[in-house]
Amino acid sequence: MNRRKFIVGNSLALMGLCLPFSTRGGDFLGNLNLSDFEKKLQPIGRALEFEDYYVWCNSPIEGPDGKIHVFFSRWPKAKGMSGWINCSEIAHAVADNPEGPYEYVSTVLAPRGEGFWDATTCHNPSIHFVDGKYALFFMGNSNGKMDTKRVGLATSNSLYGPWERPDKPLLLPGGEGSWDDLLTTNPSFLKHPNGEYWLYYKSLDTENYVHPKFPIKGNRKYGLAISKSLNGPYEKYKGNPVVDFSALGDNKQCEDAFIWYENKKFKMLARDMGVFGMDYGLYMDSDDGIHWSKPLISYQPLNKYINQPEAPKHLNRYGRAERPQLLFQNGKATYLFTASQGGKYETASGFIFKIK
Repeated sequence: MNRRKFIVGNSLALMGLCLPFSTRGGDFLGNLNLSDFEKKLQPIGRALEFEDYYVWCNSPIEGPDGKIHVFFSRWPKAKGMSGWINCSEIAHAVADNPEGPYEYVSTVLAPRGEGFWDATTCHNPSIHFVDGKYALFFMGNSNGKMDTKRVGLATSNSLYGPWERPDKPLLLPGGEGSWDDLLTTNPSFLKHPNGEYWLYYKSLDTENYVHPKFPIKGNRKYGLAISKSLNGPYEKYKGNPVVDFSALGDNKQCEDAFIWYENKKFKMLARDMGVFGMDYGLYMDSDDGIHWSKPLISYQPLNKYINQPEAPKHLNRYGRAERPQLLFQNGKATYLFTASQGGKYETASGFIFKIK
């Protein structure tokens, strides 16, 4: 290598190390973007594949029977991928171990029909054991569209039900002119070490819902609502939103957050929407659950882990994992459950990683 090429090459390398994280894409700087979480992932493969259904939002929990219970969204294959918004239901499946196979048990929450806030879809399940009962957070809507999406909470003394179903949503949008006046969705819950009940939620506003300049529609951000009891009322944190990537430019954002508390840190997984690329997951942590670190990669596109056939034409979100949810056993995160298009029925299913 001649002297000029050596100097230019090293200068570019130094410039790259000085770039802000928001401009780094994909593998441009290799492992510097990978979180320690990603380095512990071992792909296991697909689960919860049903011939007549799309499957999404796989939320696992270990039951008192020693079995692994997964609460997941599903909707008829005939409706295509977009069926989640107007005909999804939440179902329950069980396996003897985290890697499956899983057997369908029952549908626990189905759309209730005209007159109910969750009339047309039930989606985004997130299952937790809180204060001696099971809390199933979810999203419902009343008109099969985005603008009536609301977070709700069903509770039960048993993973097998019956489930006490809410007459009203748990969390409403913020009102006209607010950053979250359009909807509430993608609930993520934890019981704070101080005894409070913290509910994180995704929202956006109607004014900036469509960004014609950018390929990503909407302006997704995350808010926090806090309560003194599990069933509410939940009061929104005055400093919301607590996760907002808009300052990064190019309409970067995230969704599908899963938040937990471990080793005196709040930790978050989310689906990337433009920071590193649309097929990545994000990892962030926080000392207080409000101010979050710069994101790192929590998981990569599926082709980094497995070989898949070419994408069918009807699956336009093929090749990425979404809706990250963790399984905890003895207080430790042991498996990552995600959802991904594809599989033997060319629909969508769960995809599981072991955390080494």
